[in-house]
Amino acid sequence: MYVSHSTADDGYHADQAAFVAALDQAHARSYHSYFTQYVLTDGEAGYIAVDEGDYDALPKALLDRVIDTVPGRLSDEF
Repeated sequence: MYVSHSTADDGYHADQAAFVAALDQAHARSYHSYFTQYVLTDGEAGYIAVDEGDYDALPKALLDRVIDTVPGRLSDEF
């Protein structure tokens, strides 16, 4: 099967852009949360960011999809 190199690159760059967007969202949310932010793979969006506080402890089905984590930056200790 012949696949154009430029087509393969577009898929890679789109996937990388989706990951960077989800990671940026996780970092932005971390400044306003006590909870860890997770970047997960998603069948439709490519990658998504979720807050651990939304789910209590993440269910096993979500834990298996974790790609990266960003710790929450809020703290009551000062």
